[in-house]
Amino acid sequence: MLAFIKKYRHGLVILSYSIIYLILFWYLEQQPVHGYHVVHTVFDDMIPFCEFFIVPYLLWFPYMFAAVAYFIFFNKNKHEYYQLTFNLMLGMTIFLIVSYVYPNMQQLRPAVFPRENLFTEVVRWLYRTDTPTNILPSIHVFNSLAIHMSLASCESMRKHPVIRRCSLILTVLIILSTMFLKQHSVIDVCMGSTLAMFGYLFFYPERSQDASRKPVLENIRNSRNTRTRNGSL
Repeated sequence: MLAFIKKYRHGLVILSYSIIYLILFWYLEQQPVHGYHVVHTVFDDMIPFCEFFIVPYLLWFPYMFAAVAYFIFFNKNKHEYYQLTFNLMLGMTIFLIVSYVYPNMQQLRPAVFPRENLFTEVVRWLYRTDTPTNILPSIHVFNSLAIHMSLASCESMRKHPVIRRCSLILTVLIILSTMFLKQHSVIDVCMGSTLAMFGYLFFYPERSQDASRKPVLENIRNSRNTRTRNGSL
């Protein structure tokens, strides 16, 4: 047991933070608030409610757990684990600060569901367990993008393009689900995406620089190939 803890002690970083985060979030939800800032845009009214998106919305939980577990127990590159961990910790800490300083909520949930089926029953359960408060920025969006970026940047995942594509598809579906289930406003999604991009630029500077240089290098290669062809004519 001690050998196991010693081998994977780096995983205690994210575990310890998760416990602290849950305690602070629970405390935040229990505090009386005199007034919330309602988050809403005209685009929210254009998005219809669709209960079938509850599937990718709930898949966010095993997606999070599986990705973190992979970086703790299976990925030998600890630097990549710390990149993901500190990125998640920074984004979730910013979320807590925003929620404490700027209490916010949404009023998008339908009073009556357009259909009655198993999926709407699960959505009804979700509405009962999850309050429509403290939604900005969307943690569902931020964490999904942070995890996908970590998998896309992971060296060992280059051998598994199918997993990376599935991660991208699931991430997109999770982001869409937050809006189609009326759990988040478009503003929450935009803020969560912006926060994830900031985290990527900050914690993955080598990847972001490579991505910015790639189009330039391709243009140079294309220019050289063009000159070579012209010279041979």
